[in-house]
Amino acid sequence: MPPTNKTRQLIEFKGTTLPVVVVTLRSLHPDALAEAASALFGDDEFFDGDAALLELSQIVDVPEPDWRRVKQVLKSHGLNVIGVRGGSEELRYGAAFAGLPTYAAGERSSPPATACQATPSPLPQTALTSVAAPPPIATASAAAPTVFIERPLRSGQQVYARGGDLVVLAAVNAGAEVIADGNIHIYAPLHGRALAGASGAAEARIFCTRFDAELVSVAGLYRTFDSGVPLEMAGKPVQVRLSKTPGAEPGKLIVEPLQTD
Repeated sequence: MPPTNKTRQLIEFKGTTLPVVVVTLRSLHPDALAEAASALFGDDEFFDGDAALLELSQIVDVPEPDWRRVKQVLKSHGLNVIGVRGGSEELRYGAAFAGLPTYAAGERSSPPATACQATPSPLPQTALTSVAAPPPIATASAAAPTVFIERPLRSGQQVYARGGDLVVLAAVNAGAEVIADGNIHIYAPLHGRALAGASGAAEARIFCTRFDAELVSVAGLYRTFDSGVPLEMAGKPVQVRLSKTPGAEPGKLIVEPLQTD
């Protein structure tokens, strides 16, 4: 039987779905971005090499951004910038020249996020205001299981509950960090940092029985406590959430005493 000659294709196309993190920027100044990103994610990599799309619709008149440094800032936290969307034609042209193509914005949009305090005076808006993933496509796969931590976390330690909730049954000491894509429940003192809704889930919450945090965040909106926790919340049960009350400012971060009686 004569041999069959089959030419192996050098290029094949297959459809796939990859998660892309949408990063809304209010500034393209690398130093400001680096400071805001460090406040959100600390000095270590937060993401695991995820693809990132820069949302530029809230950028106003930035002369000749240094796209290389902007990419480096996000790369240092585990994000690989693949392109941009929104913004002025001049910004998109400059990004394309730097190797960042423009992607069309989706039909679904969310209101601009701002970094706010829960107390009467809001925090200044940050250069990096939100990190949110697009709404996931529904699948038949089961939700990620809840992660339980039963040992104290020392300074420099980090725990990330990817895709689910995190329950902590021991102290989170100063300099330690707990992160979850869902809710965070801490049945012990919180002296470090807690970031819920890390993939953009605005409905996520943080619950803590003894509150003395360095930083809390929900869906990329955060508040720091450099001057200490307010007396009405220090050492008490607290919940952290985003406001949904009619008439309240959209996206406002609420830190409030938790009624346990």
